Amino acid sequence: MKNGRLTQTAENRPSERSASSQDPGTPVVVSDGRTADDTSALPSPLPADVPALPALPAHLERLAGRARDYVEASSSANTRRAYASDWAHFSSWCRRQGLEPLPPSPQVVGLYITACASGAAIPGGKANSVATIERRLSAITWNYAQRGTPLNRRDRHIATVLAGIRNTHAAPPRQKEAVLPEDLISMLEVLERGTLRGLRDRAMLLIGFAGGLRRSEIVGLDVGRDQTQDGRGWVEILDKGLLVTLRGKTGWREVEIGRGSSDATCPVVALTTWLKLARIAHGPLFRRVTARGKDVGVDRLNDREVARLVKRTALAAGVRGDLTEGEREEKFAGHSLRAGLASSAEVDERHVQKQLGHASAEMTRRYQRRRDRFRVNLTKAAGL
Repeated sequence: MKNGRLTQTAENRPSERSASSQDPGTPVVVSDGRTADDTSALPSPLPADVPALPALPAHLERLAGRARDYVEASSSANTRRAYASDWAHFSSWCRRQGLEPLPPSPQVVGLYITACASGAAIPGGKANSVATIERRLSAITWNYAQRGTPLNRRDRHIATVLAGIRNTHAAPPRQKEAVLPEDLISMLEVLERGTLRGLRDRAMLLIGFAGGLRRSEIVGLDVGRDQTQDGRGWVEILDKGLLVTLRGKTGWREVEIGRGSSDATCPVVALTTWLKLARIAHGPLFRRVTARGKDVGVDRLNDREVARLVKRTALAAGVRGDLTEGEREEKFAGHSLRAGLASSAEVDERHVQKQLGHASAEMTRRYQRRRDRFRVNLTKAAGL
């Protein structure tokens, strides 16, 4: 150690890169369980302490402003929150250890992820999961890249420590419980009847389930195309169903939502009823209901409201009553709707894969819960 920080060795021996390692510019995926502050002032994806560029000529200022808008649009609000939160976590740990986060040191980062894995990153804290550590490392790498001082994740001080953490602490993913059709019907029954909030929540649950949508995709919808700057897609109500156009990480995709077997469980009927009684003809599809449920605001719902809705209605409906209340609160979230469609749709798997927007059937199978795992019995098929 020299002058309060570790010195780096000249040897940066490459090691095997994790399959989950991300390029510094790749957005960090935030899981359903991640918490973040509800604040309108989201941190910029560019670190605040990046040296300012020389003053631009006046005729380029407008172009520079547009470039900044594109930088903001390159990542989601959740991603920007994650970048800021993880960098602050790392910087705080460095200060407590008498170290400097800049310039990047693979040795310092290796010690940091060790502290995260052992629960020593925060006084009295708990050990982070492997997924959390990998997310923090991706955010740190990205932040260093934006400062023009790239961090080599394949350096042995990082790669070998991370490999050891995976081998020691890796655990099967904790998946959210699937909401099956009978569960969803029970959840619809506990909603407030005849109220704007109840109509809105009914439409969100049915469209989220039937479309296999992520919570951010549900609240990101507009009534029509190109109606808001922050919209992530729009809907078209057709005779046979609902056509949802979504903007995802890999481009645009279309999701077809057919009409239900009855009006009580039809997502199209639920949506048209909500739009009509809420008097929404333009802009965000799902909005806050104010004034004790009498007025509909103009602001788009936060995606965390979807997770809260699923959790609240699943508990009220007694879904998975065999579990304790604490276990049920942990198991249900926004992804429960998406997993429910994958688990219950009795169709060729490729149709479910297309609906969920998955690149591989293997990813779709990860979403299938509470299914008959032994429907195909290879033991008997082999003659035993």
